[in-house]
Amino acid sequence: MTVWRSKISLQIHPTAIVDSKAEMGKGVSIGPYSIIDSNVIIGNDTMIGNHVTIAQGSRIGAECKIFHSVSIGEIPQDMKFAGEQTEAIIGDRTTIREFVTVNRGTKVTGKTIIGSDCLFMAYVHIAHDCLIGDHVIMSNMTTLGGHVDIGDWVSLSGGVMVHQFCNIGEHAFIGAGYWAVQDVPPYILVAGTPLRFKGINSIGLKRRGFSIEERKTIKDIYKLYFKSDVNRKGSLSKIKNDFPDSKYKTCILDFIQSSERGII
Repeated sequence: MTVWRSKISLQIHPTAIVDSKAEMGKGVSIGPYSIIDSNVIIGNDTMIGNHVTIAQGSRIGAECKIFHSVSIGEIPQDMKFAGEQTEAIIGDRTTIREFVTVNRGTKVTGKTIIGSDCLFMAYVHIAHDCLIGDHVIMSNMTTLGGHVDIGDWVSLSGGVMVHQFCNIGEHAFIGAGYWAVQDVPPYILVAGTPLRFKGINSIGLKRRGFSIEERKTIKDIYKLYFKSDVNRKGSLSKIKNDFPDSKYKTCILDFIQSSERGII
């Protein structure tokens, strides 16, 4: 029978390698053959499975679940990386399934940041300098290029690939197997090659408590933007002038007007 060693309520498997300079909260468990580097912080009650590598500069919150063969905080896959000290930051209660890879940031931003209450399924890859919000779900084999910005409550279906520097707005949903090479505005469902607007993310918004009136407002705004005979520049003007002020109108307009890669 394998005997785990305990250190101030930690559970560390005897085959695990934990640097003496790593900082770990109460109730952390580390499985067989995992490696925890120096300059790593792991929050209370986080579970690290077997064969996991947590590299220097990683900051992991409380109550996370990290399954076997995950790699967090390894150096970016960026030819310009010159060994600078950067970080990979993960919030609380995030679940990271088997074989997920999370690279730390480059000198451009210094950080790859993942929020709280997220779920990343097996074989997801998150590249350097990504910024991921809270409650994000990324299904199996989803891949993010560098500098991708993902809003809160986004769902990316299996096999989705997001081009570097793209932004995905809050509450958006991308169907399985598609590529995002331009920005995807908030609250919508997109699919197809190339990606196309398929409607608002009605099911997701309903589950999260959006009222019928709120969903109708969002739907009407996007119907004008994507489906009317008015060109997109003209539709933005009509949205500003014809729709009453609301946080949803502001969120949509701000996202579209700040887009650098263009809207799908």
